[in-house]
Amino acid sequence: MAGTAESGIEAAQRDLFTDAAYVLTPVERTPTPAVQMVEDVVRPLRTRIYRCRPADHDRAVAWISHLPVIASASLIAACLEESDPTVLELAKLWLAPVFEIPAELGWKSRAGIDDGAVQQSFLVRSLHVYQEQLNQLITQVEHDDWSAFEEVLQQTQQARPEFLKRFDSDGCEDRGCGVRGETKL
Repeated sequence: MAGTAESGIEAAQRDLFTDAAYVLTPVERTPTPAVQMVEDVVRPLRTRIYRCRPADHDRAVAWISHLPVIASASLIAACLEESDPTVLELAKLWLAPVFEIPAELGWKSRAGIDDGAVQQSFLVRSLHVYQEQLNQLITQVEHDDWSAFEEVLQQTQQARPEFLKRFDSDGCEDRGCGVRGETKL
């Protein structure tokens, strides 16, 4: 996926698709030459081409697009409940970098969710998993279980670099659920 929250010719970016994921979701009846033609068209854009089932794509989109937008929106809504203007102002300043990621995804109504039940179910699932993680952290704090809390922070700190790098440098490899990456041009 590639894009910004901006629109119009003024928002055009020369290398917008460079290293961006371009996901093809062919189904059994999709002609192989048609898939190859689309790959041939997008490869010069220096995208990373992936093939996966439509449902796998929708499940990934729930995690990488919808959940961050909804999480940021709920964090803003929670901050707006703060009655002390100084605390609210500090929260706005300190949280500004957090909100930059979803801004790139775009603040659209319904977070770009289609009416499809499959995509909705994946979003609901990701929201429940996220809620469970928050509930575990709340319980740890409420019960002064700082060792468990610290363990979660250490685990996520160790995993964080994997979420920050765009793509690995070794090209093709299995990326789970039938997704394959093409090598860079």
